[in-house]
Amino acid sequence: MGIADKINELNVLKQSLMAMGGGKAVAKHKEKGRLTARERLDVLFDPGTFREVDMFVKHRCVNFGMESVDIPADGVITGYGRVDGRPVFAYAQDFTARAGSLGEMHSRKICKIMDMAHKAGAPVVGMNDSGGARIQEGVDALCGYGEIFYRNALCSGVIPQISAIMGPTAGGAVYSPAMTDWIFMVKNTSHMFITGPEVIKSVTGEAITFEDLGGAMTHNEKSGVAHFACESDADAIIRIRKLLAYLPSNNMEDPPIAVSTDDPKRLAPDLDTLIPDDPSRAYDMKDVIRQIVDNGEFFEPHAHFAKNIIVCFARLNGKSVGVIANQPKVLAGCLDIDASDKATRFIRFCDAFNIPLLTLSDVPGFMPGSHQEWGGIIRHGAKLLWCYSEATVPKLLVIIRKDYGGAYIAMSPRHLGADIAFAWPIAEIAVMGAEGAANIIHRREIAGAEDPSAKRREKIEEYRRLFYNPYIAASRGYIDDVIAPSETRMRLIEALEIMHTKRQTLPPKKHGNIPA
Repeated sequence: MGIADKINELNVLKQSLMAMGGGKAVAKHKEKGRLTARERLDVLFDPGTFREVDMFVKHRCVNFGMESVDIPADGVITGYGRVDGRPVFAYAQDFTARAGSLGEMHSRKICKIMDMAHKAGAPVVGMNDSGGARIQEGVDALCGYGEIFYRNALCSGVIPQISAIMGPTAGGAVYSPAMTDWIFMVKNTSHMFITGPEVIKSVTGEAITFEDLGGAMTHNEKSGVAHFACESDADAIIRIRKLLAYLPSNNMEDPPIAVSTDDPKRLAPDLDTLIPDDPSRAYDMKDVIRQIVDNGEFFEPHAHFAKNIIVCFARLNGKSVGVIANQPKVLAGCLDIDASDKATRFIRFCDAFNIPLLTLSDVPGFMPGSHQEWGGIIRHGAKLLWCYSEATVPKLLVIIRKDYGGAYIAMSPRHLGADIAFAWPIAEIAVMGAEGAANIIHRREIAGAEDPSAKRREKIEEYRRLFYNPYIAASRGYIDDVIAPSETRMRLIEALEIMHTKRQTLPPKKHGNIPA
């Protein structure tokens, strides 16, 4: 057999593998509105750049008749290519090939691509669509999961890890996505749970649907496990591409700089009138963010979870920043357990990948109540303090309006290492609200007055005049400058430029013991 015959044999073999689980299985898969594993990779990568690795890998199981079962590419497509010209590694489980079940060689393929991404210093994207462990392979399948989890931990904080849930992900399979940085789910077709509805019903008697138990909106709204709820496979992958544009390839690089078409000296006069005069009235913090960032554009993870705080990626004069902002429209912007967890993880991610932090503070305090106390608001809130303190990237703060009590400390003040802190003239920096403070400080005087209500109003107004401004904090050096709201964008860009070369080294240690 000559070289031409060998090449022809290679092409025929590749064509058979490219067919995945076969025409019938592929058609059934696409009838559900889902892309195949190979189509998903085509959407992710720049045209013509994807190079497959380990196409010819086969399983080695000989139990339960598996020696006669052929699984093309062993149910997972792996490889590398470019996204917007930058290297990215990826794997996509193929549900048309034995339901994308994970066995020994399947997991080895995933581990190899993760190892390659780690060495190359490039992001890794995993597209999960699997029936779970290949039970015919027994402990070898469990070993495969463990090897993947181990690599998730090693890669964490070194390269960005992104998971797309595009079908069922159950049992032990859910833990690898949970150990990655970002999880994208597709509405109505993706599910994540430890135990499925049938098991739950048999054990507890509870009847629940797949969607209610572990669907995209469940994990975006209730559990906070997922960060994005997408309309389709293609929508999820397009959003992954958008996310990657804000991120460096690894922890040793700075984020990519985009060409900005927004004037860095642009004033935002709408900010001077955006905040209501009545401090008890709400407004939308997203309107503030749009006025400040380049072209009003930002990319928001966790948009459906803990809406009382906003986290998002944006750009200031082309440079990526991570924004953390209280949302007065929801729960008055109070910090609670979920908001603390949401902000904490975002801060740690940005710090790990050299993305400067911008905090916009308007917070009346931590959420009161027995439910919060019993749920551990102390340890959850402590994580927020911890992560701001630990972060070494440039940290900028703008106090918009209210900044009270312990929540003032939790929202990145200079005391936790903020590099440059601004306040608007309407900022109220105090231990607590005027009503509560007056009731405590002047309790006896109010109680003994001829007109307690009038005396209370007098003392409340006295407290407001004394503390409801940013100037006492500024006189102590806790605020670097009080600025007109319209100047905020310009001043933040200047501050970011000046702190761009910031270098800070933490005390040598193996790692800290973060509140859990």
